[in-house]
Amino acid sequence: MTSMGNALVSVRNLRKYFPVGGVLFTKAWVKAVDGVSFDIYEGETLGLVGESGCGKTTTGKLILRLLEPTDGEVYFEGKNVFKLRGKELREFRRKANIVFQDPYTSLDPRMTVFDIVMEPLRVHGIRVEDPEQFVVKLLYEVGLNETHLYRYPHEFSGGQRQRIAIARVLALRPKFIVLDEPTSNLDVSVQAQILNMLKELQKRYGLTYLFISHNLGVVRYMSDRIAVMYLGKIVEMGPADEVFENPLHPYTRMLLASIPVPDPKISRSRRRTKITGEPPSPINPPPGCRFHPRCPHAKNVCEKEEPPLIEYSKNHFVACWLYAKR
Repeated sequence: MTSMGNALVSVRNLRKYFPVGGVLFTKAWVKAVDGVSFDIYEGETLGLVGESGCGKTTTGKLILRLLEPTDGEVYFEGKNVFKLRGKELREFRRKANIVFQDPYTSLDPRMTVFDIVMEPLRVHGIRVEDPEQFVVKLLYEVGLNETHLYRYPHEFSGGQRQRIAIARVLALRPKFIVLDEPTSNLDVSVQAQILNMLKELQKRYGLTYLFISHNLGVVRYMSDRIAVMYLGKIVEMGPADEVFENPLHPYTRMLLASIPVPDPKISRSRRRTKITGEPPSPINPPPGCRFHPRCPHAKNVCEKEEPPLIEYSKNHFVACWLYAKR
């Protein structure tokens, strides 16, 4: 792939297969992530989008080594994440973190906000001169204040809980954060506040994000580049505006056409292409292009050979036989 700068994270041929029926009696494998490669550059936001079950969250967890891979490599600051041990692994854990989708389950209900935010520092053996003031400063950065310091998670709204989760992540001053649908459980007005805050924090601290979501409008607002995922594969990737204005893969076009338009006049005049059918089973994906059973442009080659991810134009990649040469 064409280099655009310093790659903080490099993913190469990443695979994760889950056994069906347990490890001892495995009869089949769920191919959740199946040969994914991409880079994430320092200071940027890469949006990862696709239908539910396409492997987005699994990819994020693999990058952070919350899951062990079946195959492939992930490099962070030039080091293979899956080979890190001891002190180097702890250092990676400090620099790379995650904000989970559900703020109702990601916070310990028995801990106060102070303890929740301080816990990462305790785990890593990091001491601060004035812990209470340290936490208060973090709370102000995420839109809370000292009155929230000794309250419990059940006393907060969903948006406030997500702010607490973000403060906890910021406590270690990470370089890279996986944002796993961080606003999907929140009201629209609260979503906007959280997204604006995340952008401001990124600018202030030079953070790098992997933003996982199925909400294309949110992804466009947040992302510098977008990777479109389908059934464990990257089918298109490029600059956010380029992907939205000139989508190449039929699946990307269908996703964009499914976005609701608030103006009824535009909705009636806009040609909409519906995504027909259900995604095939990741246990037994179809041969060739995995999208061909649902694709209106499918040809014979699509049923037999998997298209490579090629660079169609500058930094705009697509995996489709409409553009690839055999």
